[in-house]
Formats: sequence, C-alpha cells, structure tokens
Amino acid sequence: MIEIHDLTKRYGDKTALNQLNLNIAPGQIFGLLGHNGAGKSTTIKNLVSIIQPTSGTITVDGLDLAQQRLAVKAKISYVPDTPDIFLQLSAMEYWDLIAAAYQKSEAEVQQRRQQLMALFDMAEHAEEPMASYSHGMRQKAIVIGALLPDPDIWILDEPMQGLDPQAAFDLKNLMKAHAAKGKTVIFSTHNLDTAQQLCDQLAILKQGQLIYTGTVEALLAQHPQQSLETIYLEMAGRPTNGALVDAIEGEPDE
Repeated sequence: MIEIHDLTKRYGDKTALNQLNLNIAPGQIFGLLGHNGAGKSTTIKNLVSIIQPTSGTITVDGLDLAQQRLAVKAKISYVPDTPDIFLQLSAMEYWDLIAAAYQKSEAEVQQRRQQLMALFDMAEHAEEPMASYSHGMRQKAIVIGALLPDPDIWILDEPMQGLDPQAAFDLKNLMKAHAAKGKTVIFSTHNLDTAQQLCDQLAILKQGQLIYTGTVEALLAQHPQQSLETIYLEMAGRPTNGALVDAIEGEPDE
C-alpha cells in the first residue's frame, strides 16, 4: 500500500503540488493524468526520491519514505520522463549497473534479461553505446532496466513515449501481468485511450491540485453520453467548443 498524505512541493512562490492525498493499493494499475505542469512528474519524482516534498508524507508498505528511504527505494523501479541518461554506457552496461544497485547477481537476472531483450528486440544492440540509439531504442533500454530487477512497485513516467506500437503493446501486457500478481504499477500518461484501457484507478491533476480520483468507469458514469476525452478536457483543460481554434484559423474555405 502506498499512502500519500498532504504532499506539497513548492519552488519559491510557485506551488507545483498542493496537499495531494492518495491511497494506492497493491494489485492494480494506477494512472496519473493531467496537462503539462499539472503535477504528475512532481508526484512521481517525490515517490522515487529524486526530489523531496516541502511538506506531507509518503508511506510505502508501512515504511515512511523520509525515514527509511533506502528500504523504500529497494521496492521501486522507475522509468523517467526522458531516456537520455547514462548515454556513455552500452545498454548491457546500464542493465548491469541497475542489477548491481538492486544487489542482484548475474544468475538472478540472466534469464529475465534475455527474455526482455528478446521481447523488445534489443539483443542485437545491447553492446552498442546508448548515445548511438534512436529515442525509441533508448526508451526500450531504460524500460528493460526498470523491469529487470522486478521489484513490487513499478513507477513509469510516460513509459510509452517513443515506443513503437509492438513495444508499447508488449509493455502494456507486462504492466497488466505485474498487477495481476498482486503488485503495483503507477504510470503517467497523456493518452486517454491508454488510461481507459489499462487503469484500475486513476488520478487527474490540474495545476498541482487533485481534481478526481477513482475508476474510469465511475468517471464515465458521472457524465453519461460523454467520451472520456470530453470529460477530461472539461475538468482539466479549456472549454471544448473550439472557439480558440476558430479564432486562430478563421472560417474554413467553402
């Protein structure tokens, strides 16, 4: 169980996250939705200890993150919002680094690494420096690194970004299988179809504030005859009447 209580993050006079409260149970895929700057990545970076909150608490399986950071981090793997990291390493060297950080032996990770390399078509490129990869290949390498130690909690920030359709499909299936084992997947996305397809629960953020948490089904039931896209934009975005588009583009030619 992940419990987030009154989580707040400020940068000077700017509040990036304001008193966020969430409970995320094991055995589910939990989605974070929101426009750019809504607080999704701020929430994730607090969860994985990249940044520390201004106030509030995070508890993971009864462990206070602020007090037992290393024990909590051992339970979590992370895909950042950009794959442009450790580019001087080959993918294999990066995966070895991740395995060592989680204190996994070669025997413990060898079979899983081979399976993930085969699934994401990375076996032929594993010894090449990641600086030579395309954006999508870098994303695959980072995803494999996050999934390799297989901790209980996967935290994935825009994990489908840059992946080809096959890789995105395979990652979605891995996420479903992980949750089906009673473990936890938390991911952020801008793709409403992906959220509707995957999420057991979701949270919608707007300007650092939580404006909805619950199931997609419950949200749709609250707004009958409306698509998830329309509901989301009415909650988190601008009005959907197209007035701004018309003002920019003018009337279409006859």
